[in-house]
Amino acid sequence: MKAVVVDSYNSIDGTSIKEIDTPGVSKGCVRVKIGAAAVGFVDGLKVQGLYQTKDPLPFVPSTEFAGIVDAVADDVTAFKPDMPVIGMTRSGALAEYISVPSAALKHLPPQVPFEAGASFQANYLTGLYALDARASLRDGEILLVLGAAGGVGIAAVQPGKLMGARVIAAASTAEKRAFAVQFGAGQTIDYTRADWRDTLKELTGGHGPDVIFDPVGSEVALQAFRSIAWRGRHLVVGFASGTIPALAFNLPLLKGGALLGVDLAQIQKREPETHARLMAQLFDWLASGKLQPVVGKVVPFENFRDAFKTMQSRSALGKMIVKFG
Repeated sequence: MKAVVVDSYNSIDGTSIKEIDTPGVSKGCVRVKIGAAAVGFVDGLKVQGLYQTKDPLPFVPSTEFAGIVDAVADDVTAFKPDMPVIGMTRSGALAEYISVPSAALKHLPPQVPFEAGASFQANYLTGLYALDARASLRDGEILLVLGAAGGVGIAAVQPGKLMGARVIAAASTAEKRAFAVQFGAGQTIDYTRADWRDTLKELTGGHGPDVIFDPVGSEVALQAFRSIAWRGRHLVVGFASGTIPALAFNLPLLKGGALLGVDLAQIQKREPETHARLMAQLFDWLASGKLQPVVGKVVPFENFRDAFKTMQSRSALGKMIVKFG
């Protein structure tokens, strides 16, 4: 089968499609023929060897996928050949086939296309875990989403609205802000303007945001925290800007505010009951149509580098998807 293979930690230009063995189906596993795979910010870091943990070389990047069950082990009963599924794993999704434990898969509702399914789990679980389990976002509160048009940002805008929050989307271009409005933001802010905090103060009537969802980092994060409401919660999701800010400890004191970390990789292991509850909520929203995963740019498998480069340039709207034909 064909797969994107990372032989050395390098730029995406140094990575190519190669012919490798099709995976077998060991005990408890399911082999999936992949229809679409997602490329996120973390995937770009892993290819370059810049993520917090390194995948052993060689490896096939991408953690999220959607496709059709190709084969199942004899001891697997929950899945049958030809069933549409979505899955999430450590790596391996940028390939024509993948073999994973059955617990890594979920049934894909028939009305949801592969592209949407592949863009669903990681971002939306991150968004809902942050807003629900970490920030305890309440109906009527003000939610400020930084980087609101990116794959993770838009996955906080939508659940935020479903949870009854008033969502303010912060993004750097008019196109990105319009995109966020299209998917549920009530108001927007251009955080590249020097006076953006004045605009935020005006929009919130001087109250400030109760919850800040922050996958950006940099000076923008510091300025956002300076505007937070009394007893506000600032969710640290990532550092897409490439800069990790340092917050002076007197600011949480003066604001009565809390800085809360959000790490998707640890949720299932450390909080299995919370993970199960949130996944059930997400799939309920997905099946009912209340939540429609946002698909960004879709590129064919042979052009996989375009997905990485668009994502790394921070010009992406929604999640980047590689489609297999």
